Amino acid sequence: MVGMTNIRGASRINRDAGFSLIEVLLVVGIMGVVTSAAVVQIGASRRAMQGDSGMRVVLSQLNTARELAVSQRRYMRVAFPSNNVIQILREDTPVTTTTLFSIPIEGGIQFVLMSGVPDTPDSFGRNAGVDFGSAVNVKFGPDGTLVNQDGVTTNGTVFVAIPNLTLTARAVTVLGSTGRVRGYKWNGKSWVLA
Repeated sequence: MVGMTNIRGASRINRDAGFSLIEVLLVVGIMGVVTSAAVVQIGASRRAMQGDSGMRVVLSQLNTARELAVSQRRYMRVAFPSNNVIQILREDTPVTTTTLFSIPIEGGIQFVLMSGVPDTPDSFGRNAGVDFGSAVNVKFGPDGTLVNQDGVTTNGTVFVAIPNLTLTARAVTVLGSTGRVRGYKWNGKSWVLA
């Protein structure tokens, strides 16, 4: 009889060891809610990362132009020939240039002003997506400063974003007297340094 009791007790333990259908459905339901929340968050983060990527391309190209101007002791012109391309051109003579880089910004990012987004804390201008005041063209000099076509020091801002998506707004400012390049992110309320 003792052996029978153990067998019956063991079968009861095996029967109680699994999960009920309700428990499994509850776990699957919770996993579904968490997964859907993650998908929504990833979608929003993806747009922000695209904005960051566009800003980093502009930062990189402006810093590259400045470094080339200083290292090669030549003027390096920065041009924005379309709404998502940035170029670096070396001035070989006052009238001839050589295009060194022509970089498109991907992910739907454009040089654009976003309505409702104010100027950056540097306050270098908010008249266009690429705003260097009245400068027709801008270039970094051999001393690292940013000047206009007449050799006058100029400041400016390049605004980038995916059109109509305010949280992708980014800005890159250049302080002409030192050539300092700085990036900003729009967080929905204010600009913060990148």
